[in-house]
Amino acid sequence: MESGGRLCPARNKWNQVGGKPGPFPGRCQSRGGVGGGRASEQERWWDCHQGSGTGASECCQTGMNAAVRAVVRMGIYVGAKVYFIYEGYQGMVDGGSNIAEADWESVSSILQVGGTIIGSARCQAFRTREGRLKAACNLLQRGITNLCVIGGDGSLTGANIFRKEWSGLLEELARNGQIDKEAVQKYAYLNVVGMVGSIDNDFCGTDMTIGTDSALHRIIEVVDAIMTTAQSHQRTFVLEVMGRHCGYLALVSALACGADWVFLPESPPEEGWEEQMCVKLSENRARKKRLNIIIVAEGAIDTQNKPITSEKIKELVVTQLGYDTRVTILGHVQRGGTPSAFDRILASRMGVEAVIALLEATPDTPACVVSLNGNHAVRLPLMECVQMTQDVQKAMDERRFQDAVRLRGRSFAGNLNTYKRLAIKLPDDQIPKTNCNVAVINVGAPAAGMNAAVRSAVRVGIADGHRMLAIYDGFDGFAKGQIKEIGWTDVGGWTGQGGSILGTKRVLPGKYLEEIATQMRTHSINALLIIGGFEAYLGLLELSAAREKHEEFCVPMVMVPATVSNNVPGSDFSIGADTALNTITDTCDRIKQSASGTKRRVFIIETMGGYCGYLANMGGLAAGADAAYIFEEPFDIRDLQSNVEHLTEKMKTTIQRGLVLRNESCSENYTTDFIYQLYSEEGKGVFDCRKNVLGHMQQGGAPSPFDRNFGTKISARAMEWITVKLKEARGRGKKFTTDDSVCVLGISKRNVIFQPVAELKKQTDFEHRIPKEQWWLKLRPLMKILAKYKASYDVSDSGQLEHVQPWSV
Repeated sequence: MESGGRLCPARNKWNQVGGKPGPFPGRCQSRGGVGGGRASEQERWWDCHQGSGTGASECCQTGMNAAVRAVVRMGIYVGAKVYFIYEGYQGMVDGGSNIAEADWESVSSILQVGGTIIGSARCQAFRTREGRLKAACNLLQRGITNLCVIGGDGSLTGANIFRKEWSGLLEELARNGQIDKEAVQKYAYLNVVGMVGSIDNDFCGTDMTIGTDSALHRIIEVVDAIMTTAQSHQRTFVLEVMGRHCGYLALVSALACGADWVFLPESPPEEGWEEQMCVKLSENRARKKRLNIIIVAEGAIDTQNKPITSEKIKELVVTQLGYDTRVTILGHVQRGGTPSAFDRILASRMGVEAVIALLEATPDTPACVVSLNGNHAVRLPLMECVQMTQDVQKAMDERRFQDAVRLRGRSFAGNLNTYKRLAIKLPDDQIPKTNCNVAVINVGAPAAGMNAAVRSAVRVGIADGHRMLAIYDGFDGFAKGQIKEIGWTDVGGWTGQGGSILGTKRVLPGKYLEEIATQMRTHSINALLIIGGFEAYLGLLELSAAREKHEEFCVPMVMVPATVSNNVPGSDFSIGADTALNTITDTCDRIKQSASGTKRRVFIIETMGGYCGYLANMGGLAAGADAAYIFEEPFDIRDLQSNVEHLTEKMKTTIQRGLVLRNESCSENYTTDFIYQLYSEEGKGVFDCRKNVLGHMQQGGAPSPFDRNFGTKISARAMEWITVKLKEARGRGKKFTTDDSVCVLGISKRNVIFQPVAELKKQTDFEHRIPKEQWWLKLRPLMKILAKYKASYDVSDSGQLEHVQPWSV
């Protein structure tokens, strides 16, 4: 890179002086290249235990373009020269026009495009030292000594080998007379940072790889469509999804659609599974379930490592049960399509982190991979991750399947445990009864994923021996006694349904405390699970405060956040927010496409969220917006004028289109109409304006795979907490009066945590119904930088390499 960004010691931010980044210490005469690609199964560099693969996987994943865009623009922002390396390692070996300098506009309008614009290809030549020698020579011709590789474990391991050989390759090039000794000293070190692009999510060390969420969207779209025809015809469907060596897609798809059975490479079914599966399917039919869904990973095996194919499963069901059975093999459909909002944001975050990691690298820094741990971006040693990925396959080959699950990490193990609890119901006489009644209620506005959360809570509660009660129509229905027992089969098929089947209202319990206490006494309610948004949080506070007056409220109470606004204190994410983000992103994509013919047009889009700017900011990041106005960052007429000037300059380039998002309550006076009229007036003769208020479409629709999975897992965790609390009080008549018995369950950075509402009060801005501190505000400069604004980016969370820690089951 020609020059880097300057890290301010005092504020630990990238600093811009006069709009130009200063030199980064120790990184003067280097340039960066970005390449994408993934080796096939046959070509994996570490493939020593696995004779050969069967066929080749595709070499690119949906979402890679967002990573390419982020690397290019962040690199340019810090003063680097950035190069594309087309066609993966093949382009690096061939050189010439395959290595070309990238500019700002070369990555415009690619966020919504699947695959990768820089191409990808398998390269036998790069597997040889001769090929890597050619690649090194081609990089040196352009002064490239920083490499960002986007791909799977094969691509990343190849990059690490290349890095280790770098000094030797330079010496050989010098001996051959292809470079001089000065060049050997000048370009003595190669820095490598990787980002994992793999729909299989098969790379250890990261919770999610780029492309996985988009693949899940494709799968769930197909499953939802199939379920309608299967119900009509009372059919059984066997769906085969990708995952030759990793069952993540199959497992999460099964969780997200409530599949009857799932087959995974890491967790083969026990001996006699054929009979068990047929019994399960027939029991479900006997309960008047009109369809059966079986999901199988393409690499599914039994305990003897023999393949379990979709055709074999179909034959078994037809022969044993006589059910009308169909097989659907999704194939490469899973790799295509438009990237999801989650993948775009993940790839953008990882791309920026990769550039920072390259700039901070020293000759002693090992090759690293940037990954996701919970909601936290981390750097891990590349080869530690690769080694653990190898260990998973080795464990499966040696039939150590529990070790394989453990090595996959806590996310995979958690998904598997949750699926097992929800899919298989033990006979009633085998479930020890607790004689406890647990009630579930939805409060606030509806959010996609609420029904998945209710289903999960009901089934886990029944499995734990509780009697589950459903409260209809929020606290209003609670006070009126709209309470019924809800059973295992009552919640079948709920995961894919939007809205709230139980019904939900914004009414708070304050004026109904007496009536609600009476209902809790009448129905002997021993614990309460509240699923909802900010009203649910306020309601929990009111119930907690009423404990002194009403002893009926002295029971364990926990809230699971579910709101599109994502404004509940105590959690980085809320059920429903991802679905809303995808709606916003899809709409923005369509709106931008509508301007492809007209040119010189700016769109003003209003999003929901109340005073919380999460949807506007993250939607802007996912859709590639030029600006996003939010309440948390006050703005005035000068900022609006600056944005108009920025768009005026943009119209002089080849990107003659603008996108501006506005949170619905960002300003009392600068309304959507005002901003639209201002832009229209100031942009006369340069661009015209259109406005669009998205409204309640953000609350509707089928839940996204993320919301289904998140709602299912977090609600199951809430019920486990309730069970533990009730066990503590069993036989002692204990009343719960302490703060830790009234909690909000949420995800914070890397962990799922229970936080007492009494503690969260200090962290809450009650006037504006938002937390006082919100994690996503740190990503706001990222959106501005990628839109070509001058901004300071906080890198205080970036740090030293961490080590991969195997998770204990």
